[in-house]
Amino acid sequence: MFSVFDIFKIGLGPSSSHTTGPMRIAKRTLLEAQNLGLLAKTARVLVELQGSLALTGIGHGSDRAAILGLLGHEPETVEKSQADLDIEKAFETKRLLLLGQYEIAFDAKNDIDFRGDIIPKLHPNGMKIYLFDKNAEQIFTRIFYSTGGGFIASEEQLLRPTTNDIVKRGKKAQLPFTSAAELLAHCAKTNGNIDDVVRINEDSLRPRAQTDAGLLAVWQAMNSSIERGLDAVGILPGGLKVRRRASSLYQKMRENPLSQDLERLFDWLNIYAMAVNEENANGGRVVTAPTNGAAGLIPALIRYYCAGEGWNAGDCAATGKIGRFLLVAAGIGMIYKQRASLSGAEMGCQGEVGVACSMGAAGLCAIWGGTPAQIEHAAEIAMEHNLGLTCDPVGGLVQIPCIERNAIGAVKAANAARLAMIDVGDHKVTLDQVIETMRQTGLDMSSKYKETSQGGLAVNVVEC
Repeated sequence: MFSVFDIFKIGLGPSSSHTTGPMRIAKRTLLEAQNLGLLAKTARVLVELQGSLALTGIGHGSDRAAILGLLGHEPETVEKSQADLDIEKAFETKRLLLLGQYEIAFDAKNDIDFRGDIIPKLHPNGMKIYLFDKNAEQIFTRIFYSTGGGFIASEEQLLRPTTNDIVKRGKKAQLPFTSAAELLAHCAKTNGNIDDVVRINEDSLRPRAQTDAGLLAVWQAMNSSIERGLDAVGILPGGLKVRRRASSLYQKMRENPLSQDLERLFDWLNIYAMAVNEENANGGRVVTAPTNGAAGLIPALIRYYCAGEGWNAGDCAATGKIGRFLLVAAGIGMIYKQRASLSGAEMGCQGEVGVACSMGAAGLCAIWGGTPAQIEHAAEIAMEHNLGLTCDPVGGLVQIPCIERNAIGAVKAANAARLAMIDVGDHKVTLDQVIETMRQTGLDMSSKYKETSQGGLAVNVVEC
């Protein structure tokens, strides 16, 4: 059983699967080598990025993330300013201090190999790291896969899916679920709602005070990314010369605070979502929700519907409105992670913005007082109308169509929650059925529409 803090992770943009994952893989590989006494003998490190990690790796920052991981940085703790300095130093000096302890020569042009011609069978985000001694003899090699949302998996784990060498739990969840049907059954048995079930499971992992502190940290990181995005102006990095728009749109809204336009709701959700994803595209600190490419959707909904009139730490506790939103959204995200995937390289964008939309609709329905059945229905509606959504980033950058797609997804999530709240009849499609449909659609989808920049907008929009 996953935890809410497996679904919501704090890290740097622009991509959880291409940035957070590779950073973790690089550090974990070196730690394994160090435990075997091999790191002190290492004279060269070769990083091989495979599949989607290679095809969109430069635009997604996979090479930079690998360097940070080799240096020993963690996604949750490294500051963007320090990361930028360390990467610049590595490129200039062509030296690396592995895990901050062992200095080697390192030329990114030669020691990071983008192998877009290799599409691993186990998962399209493969990353293989080789260690060589001073005699150029290979002394250690390891392959991992970045499976979406910042999760990583070893080859052994994916070959034997009943084992789990990444997410370890000292205690088992009291109310485990691997489907929406099981989740609803727990709600019926305990006479509780979805946030109650998730909260009980979190209580089995740690004291409630720690969960409350973690939820507060998640929302603070989300809200901070909104605030930075609302303040920042200029051009986003990369070759597309995409202009930041959230700040100017926000200023226009503030200049006309008394406007009674019904569409004003759309404007606020658009602005907040775009603010976060512009920060993500800039490599700033965001929260995987459930991925970096979909990081703006849920914060936009929470900011508008839960924190617009102000908020406090109590609102972020497990029993507060923001905390309840996060618990419900994470509970839905856990089902997608277990039954399908959160990886754009596997599912297309239906596995990123589509899942975020489903999670956001569920969380919003919950704080509006929805029943477990209504929450499940909201999540289902949202995904049903994201099925087939492709991942076709122009120039391999997490900018077009990703930034606006989060804005559109936030509005869609609110609409799905409203439909679920006002619909009193039985619905024909269950959340489990739509998740299975998403999985099958992702498997059938051509690879050129799955985070490879080989189809869709990525080939029909001329890079500037």
